[in-house]
Parts: sequence; structure tokens; C-alpha cells
Amino acid sequence: MDPRRNPYSPGAGSQPLELAGRGELVTRAEIALDRIRAGRAARSFILYGLRGVGKTVLLNRIRLDAEARGFASVAVEAPEGRSLPGVLIPALRAALVRLSAMSAGRAAFEVAMKALAGFARAFKVKFHDIEIAMDVAPKPGLADSGDLDFDLADLFKTIGQAAKKRELAVVLYLDELQYVAERQLAALITALHSVAQDQLPLTMVAAGLPQLAGQMGRAKSYAERLFEFYELGPLDDAAARTALTVPAAKEGATYDDAALVEILAQTQGYPYFLQEWGKHAWDIAARSPIRGKDAKLATVLALAELDASFFRVRFDRLTPSEKQYLQAMAALGPGAHRSGDIADRLGKKVSTVAPVRANLIAKGMAYSPAHGDTAFTVPLFDAFMKRIMGGA
Repeated sequence: MDPRRNPYSPGAGSQPLELAGRGELVTRAEIALDRIRAGRAARSFILYGLRGVGKTVLLNRIRLDAEARGFASVAVEAPEGRSLPGVLIPALRAALVRLSAMSAGRAAFEVAMKALAGFARAFKVKFHDIEIAMDVAPKPGLADSGDLDFDLADLFKTIGQAAKKRELAVVLYLDELQYVAERQLAALITALHSVAQDQLPLTMVAAGLPQLAGQMGRAKSYAERLFEFYELGPLDDAAARTALTVPAAKEGATYDDAALVEILAQTQGYPYFLQEWGKHAWDIAARSPIRGKDAKLATVLALAELDASFFRVRFDRLTPSEKQYLQAMAALGPGAHRSGDIADRLGKKVSTVAPVRANLIAKGMAYSPAHGDTAFTVPLFDAFMKRIMGGA
């Protein structure tokens, strides 16, 4: 069928035509943000789950919906090796410039910009990844003490106060939050707690890998009372079928049951993979309906493309010892495995390979679903490891 009309979007964070199975969460986020804007109590949102479950897609949908209702957005991705101030300062500056450009908001946000200038100056030496230059003179004594806990809270409260004066609400959207160092994560939680206590219209919606919930709990014991934690998993059978069939129907196409059974079995309901298989099945099919033979060929092509990109880019970041560790995990089969079993497979002591395991968790390739257990953060990665390195 015509690839120009292909209705699937397998890109990183790309919005699908049909956000199947996530409507309730979108509504909950909408209610929480509206309450915060109105000065009523509501908890910030934390979305966590494996790669490919649609965390970034959902984060962006919540953001786009909120922007359409007049919320101000600060969108940030926390990459590995960057400090929290290093990623926040440029995004906050851009947001404050936009808000200050509003004729009615210039004076209200002038103090907030001065607070950000002081914050940037205070942490430029401590965190060497802060490169942005502020063209506003800081206000002495405002968010510039060099204590991250105090200064980030001071900065957030100043921005929140400015937003309140202008009857606005500011939402920080922070993706890949698991990469923020625990000490800095604690400062972020403290700052958001301070803002919430003053009922200021500033909040956060964040997303990260499964280990994020535990990281936040370790950073601050009250995190579970400050945030709503939502674990995203694969779609159930009905939602997965919807994710495939509704976009096709919008282009006048259908699937036969054999095609749906094949794709659902191969993708295990993970939203990213559903988009990938749907894209290939559409391009392969000569006409509607998309048939089982089209879906089987889509499996071959989708796996080849994933092996060359989605899986490969993660594999290539690994050291030889990390690859061997993941190979041992894959050889043990799907699911989580005890650290002792993985070490036995490698013929080594648990204490010897513990640093390798820790590095894999830090890189976002593995996580610990329970004490002493290790699992892949990337669905289907165990099968990829067997294809590329063998199962032995």
C-alpha cells in the first residue's frame, strides 16, 4: 500500500495517530494540572517503565494538551553525565524569555529571570556543564548561595510566585529522570515540595526507567506522598489491537485476524514495537486487508531494522564485560534473574561482576525489579543478544 499514507509512527517519542490504552492517565494528568493552576492540592506525575512502553509519547501528549489549555511548559531531557542545573538552566531561561515577552508578564517574570541568573552564576563552577550566559544581572541573595537544596527551592518559588501573579501555571516536563544523580534528585524533590506547600502553580510531570521509583524513595522518604507514580507496561490485547487497527481504518484499511495474532505475539503489546510492525506490514501489503503472510514478512523486516538501530545503538555503548553479562542474562531466558545465577553462568563470583551490573543499571540497560534480581530495561533485548552473540 502507499507508503506516503502509512499511518504508523515508530520514531522515538513520536505521537501515534491512536494513543491506545492511555486515555485514563491523560485525564488524570489533566485534572491534576488544572487543580494546581487553581491553587488546589494535587500531586506531580511520575511515569516509569521499560523502554518502548510509550513514556515519552505520553509525557508529550500531556504537555501538548496542557499547552492547548494555556499552561507554560519547560521541557527537559536528562542525558547521562549532565548535571540537573546544567539541563534545567537553558530550558528555564527559554521559558522565562517567552513568558517575559508577554506584554502583561514582563514585570512579573523579571525577578524570576534575576533569580535564574544568580542560580546559574552560583553553580557554574560546581557543575562544569553549565555553559549558558545570562544577559540579566542577578539579584544578590536570591537563589545564589551555592546550596542546591536551598537555591533550587528559592528559584522554583520565585518562578511560581511570578506565575501566580499572572494567573499562569508552569509545568516542568522532565524525561529520562533516572539519569539525575541521587543528591541532585533530592534537591529537585525538596524544591517541588516547597512549591507545593506554598500552593504555587509550578509542578512537574516526569518519566524514567523502572528504577526511578526506588531512586526517588531513596533520595527523599516523602517522595511517595509528593508524587503519583504510574507504572506503564505493555498494552493489553484489546488496546494493542486498537493501536494497530484504528490508524489503518483512518486510511480505509483493515487487518485479518491472522495478521493481528502474528503482530501481537511478536510485539508482546509494547507500543513502540506495535508501531514498528504496523509500519512494515503496511508497506509490505499490496492491498487491504493486511494478511498473515504480510505480518510474517513484517516480522523479518522489523527485527532487521531494530537490530540495526534500536538495539544496536544500545549494544554499541557497552564494554566487552557488559556485553558478556547481558549475554549470560539472555542465555538464562526471559524475565528477571538472580545475580548469583548470572555470575554462575559467567563462571565468576557475584562480588566480581557486581561492578559490571552496577554500570549496566547506571547506563539504563538493566534494572533490579527485586533485591538481588536483574532484568533488561529494553524489551526483546534478550532475543537480540542471542541473535548477535549466540545463546551460549
